[in-house]
Amino acid sequence: MHISSSWRAVAVTAALTLAGSSLAGASSSQSRHDDAWVGTWATAVTHGDATGSTNTGLTDQSVRLVVRPTVGGDKIRIRLSNIYGEKTVTVGAATVAKPNKSTPELSDIDPNTLRTLTFNGSGSASMVKGSELLSDPVNLRLGTLDDLVVSLYFPENTGPTTFHGSSIQDNFVGPTNLVTQPGGAAYTLTRRCCWFFLSGVDVQTDDSAGSIVVLGDSITDGTNSTFNANNRWPDQLAERLAAAAGTKPFPSVLNAGLAGSRLNHEGTEPSDNGAFPGFGEVGVNSLARLNEDVFAQTDVRTVITELGINDIWMSDDSAAEIIGALRQVNAQAKERGLRSLVTTITPFEGLSGTDSWTPAKEATRQAVNSYLRSSHEFDGVLDFDKVLRDPAAPSKLLAALDSGDHIHPNDTGYQAMAASVPLNLVR
Repeated sequence: MHISSSWRAVAVTAALTLAGSSLAGASSSQSRHDDAWVGTWATAVTHGDATGSTNTGLTDQSVRLVVRPTVGGDKIRIRLSNIYGEKTVTVGAATVAKPNKSTPELSDIDPNTLRTLTFNGSGSASMVKGSELLSDPVNLRLGTLDDLVVSLYFPENTGPTTFHGSSIQDNFVGPTNLVTQPGGAAYTLTRRCCWFFLSGVDVQTDDSAGSIVVLGDSITDGTNSTFNANNRWPDQLAERLAAAAGTKPFPSVLNAGLAGSRLNHEGTEPSDNGAFPGFGEVGVNSLARLNEDVFAQTDVRTVITELGINDIWMSDDSAAEIIGALRQVNAQAKERGLRSLVTTITPFEGLSGTDSWTPAKEATRQAVNSYLRSSHEFDGVLDFDKVLRDPAAPSKLLAALDSGDHIHPNDTGYQAMAASVPLNLVR
């Protein structure tokens, strides 16, 4: 299902507060690895919805999923997830390819780049309930910011899918085994919502600069950005890193944004003001997401936490509750040797719904931001509030950067966020 943007809120990130000299030491101490695997694309996955196609699952159907990795390499492997499934899922066949750029159809692939994926040497595999599946490496040269098309066939009913519900990208579903079809015409259903079962893509490089994971909500997820354009702010940050690097290695950017995500609440938990009924696809609380969405990523070195706004407008949490959760994310990241950055919470006055925004909630937002700007616990603070707010009305998004719902930026706003990130803070 496609969740309405009225409740997909987030907090965001940008200008910088460097926490002493420890950051430089952390950056210089992280050596690069020859012939290393690194995550080049990832998404946060959740349980299928209570009703609809993600609940009934896929039966004798193929999916064709379009993604844009960030860093390139000579070999790739994919990661599939049944972590939120309710039974064993059989993957009957799988392929990867580059898109056919000579046609306008996003579901068409370049047959010269088609590669069959195997799992422990077999063309099919099973994912038991709650498990993940890593493909064997395949030789396919992937360039910087090259699109990739992953095709998967499910011969038997999958049950509720493990999926990402806000792809901002057209993906495709069709009957029977279509994974080797160069043309996409047989994929008769276009789904604008979903990446099914696919959770990550890794590449092997001769010099890895590691990966940056952005743990966020709908602003990181790119809500209200242009479809099929990769205009989410983490996408645009990756473009900046690539342009600045030239021929040198640069860190990949892995988007673990999840629309509606809260620090202290489950996705199925309704909002206090009745504006949000609760959905499974919003996922578990963000602290429970850490092991899967952050720490398990390949060669992760930096985490950026962009969360808290949904805890304010949906759940009316106190500043102390939000700060406590952010501090816990930071502590766990640092305990694992990761660089930990945090973002300020962006304005949302004007968000529709009774009591979605109130002066008291604005005071909570300001209190959290004041703490973050003055704290030296994090390795840096990205002040997206400063980037997006209207100087004449600081509780509101600047009109030129507002997508229209008064909580999510438009493409220009996402670009401003990415442009404000000091590159020396994330590489």
